[in-house]
Amino acid sequence: MFEDLDGKVAVVTGGARGLGLEMADALAEMRCAVALLDVGDGVGASADELGERRGVRTLGLHADVTDDAALDAVFGRVTDELGLPSVLVNAAGVAAWSEAEAMPAADWRRVIDINLTGTFLTCQAFARTVLAAEGAGSIVNVSSMSAFVVNVPQRQAAYNASKAGVDQLTRSLAVEWVERGIRVNAVSPGYFLSEMTRQFIDANPETGEGWRARVPAGRLGEPRDLRGLVVFLASDASRYVVGESVVIDGGYTLV
Repeated sequence: MFEDLDGKVAVVTGGARGLGLEMADALAEMRCAVALLDVGDGVGASADELGERRGVRTLGLHADVTDDAALDAVFGRVTDELGLPSVLVNAAGVAAWSEAEAMPAADWRRVIDINLTGTFLTCQAFARTVLAAEGAGSIVNVSSMSAFVVNVPQRQAAYNASKAGVDQLTRSLAVEWVERGIRVNAVSPGYFLSEMTRQFIDANPETGEGWRARVPAGRLGEPRDLRGLVVFLASDASRYVVGESVVIDGGYTLV
């Protein structure tokens, strides 16, 4: 069903670990060459391991999604070493738990800069590269159910606002670029058991149980639950899906 992905070049931000790496692995399983972008020192090792395990070409690059000049250079290197990218997954992001009245302005700006501005700048660098080569592509932004609901008990106004911004950015870019060959969509996960989430739940079991109790599916998401949706949105199987933000939360936002 997703044969069109075979041989394409995918770029995944926040790809060194966690959900970003899981989504990169899903694309590699479809025979995409994959470039992982991350600020973490382990991005090179993650790319090497992924390439060896899946038998595809990979590249791991240290990249800050808030640095537009660096991103232009990074996409140039991806094109030189792997080929013209045609898939982008924007998984880089951060969260902050802070009472709104006490949140330092610097912390607010960091969340907005990485989650929203970083998503825009990476989309921009990808589009510049693809459009200059008269190519086509698919962008999958990682939003959150927090674009639609206010999660409890955590206090995360900046995170919620940033993800709502990612959703509207997705719709705006989708309308602007679809006639030029670039589709833009988003996935909006609920509570997923990433490495970071597992560590938080281990330290705060009551909060974790509260989250699980609100999910009609009776469990939190496993990273593998994202694979099919991301591959679908990246592929031509979703060629008429434009500007959507697909919630994947086990029904959490329905009740």
